[in-house]
Amino acid sequence: MEDSVNWLTAEEQHAWRSFVRLHERLGGRLARLLQTESNLSAADFAVLVNLTDVPEGRRRYQDLALALEWEKSRMSHHIARMAGRGLVVREECLEDGRGAFVAITEAGRAAIEAAAPLHVKAVRSLFLDHVTPAELRTVAEVSERVVEKLEEEA
Repeated sequence: MEDSVNWLTAEEQHAWRSFVRLHERLGGRLARLLQTESNLSAADFAVLVNLTDVPEGRRRYQDLALALEWEKSRMSHHIARMAGRGLVVREECLEDGRGAFVAITEAGRAAIEAAAPLHVKAVRSLFLDHVTPAELRTVAEVSERVVEKLEEEA
């Protein structure tokens, strides 16, 4: 069985491990800064960003879970914690009675509006300030292509 594995070349392994290290360190640093400066976890921020990205400020639980790549139980527990802090509310779906929505509250909007400038500043200082415009375009192209493939296979 081991002979059928298409092992990574040294160059592929170096690139992959560099990418993983970047993702882990950048994500960790951004999460700590968010928590320290805005009292939002990275998960809170992700939920609030997804809710503010839609005009009505609400999304079905299942759509939000898919967008965040979260399991149903994680979604349910995290939204309950955020609702307990007044950042979101759960709304019943009146159209079909089966599903529910997660909606951002005024407190949630205030929290994301306060955190967003801090987040942008951190993204600039930790990432954008260290890549050229051409490298940035390449990162975007590669990221979009891989995400598109992942979404096709979902």
